[in-house]
Amino acid sequence: MPPRWSRIPDRNDADYRRLDDRMTFATHVAAFGCINSGLWFFHTLNHTDWAWLIWVTGISGTALLLHGVYIFAITNYSPNKNV
Repeated sequence: MPPRWSRIPDRNDADYRRLDDRMTFATHVAAFGCINSGLWFFHTLNHTDWAWLIWVTGISGTALLLHGVYIFAITNYSPNKNV
């Protein structure tokens, strides 16, 4: 069940931005898991010689890690934008 918001969604609301960014990150994690596990499944099943697969997994994993660091450590969700 998706989260419910008790008031009109507004991107200027700090709580809404935090929830929206974390839901976007969760979607990013799900896409990473689905795409990479599918690629590795077919790579293993068909005994392919996809040398690029390690690069795709590494680059997308690094992008996922950077996205997580940005969302959970860097982003300032304080209501006062002048801080």
